[in-house]
Amino acid sequence: MERLEYRFTGGRVLHPLAARLVGVVGSGNLEVLIESAALDGGCTVEINTAAEGFGAIWNAVVADFFARHSLGDVRISINDNGATPAIVSLRLDQAAEEFTGTVPGSATAL
Repeated sequence: MERLEYRFTGGRVLHPLAARLVGVVGSGNLEVLIESAALDGGCTVEINTAAEGFGAIWNAVVADFFARHSLGDVRISINDNGATPAIVSLRLDQAAEEFTGTVPGSATAL
């Protein structure tokens, strides 16, 4: 198992929202937990993965996610069992949408 950690700053801080869990490690090879956390406006991403040596790819995927969603005071935990980057991106987007109640590309809550 490899453990990777990333931190981003400058995201938009939302009032504390209920945590959301999307995906299942067993069937979809990936689960994402997103939750509010007092991180001085930062966003942390912790990844536990069975696929070692893919840090550069993980960095690109989570940086792209943050560029699109820019969430602040948020902790994201990912448990991975070999999901492809496309699945990771899909699950991250799904988690963000459920967490914020927004439609992709929109800053307006549903």
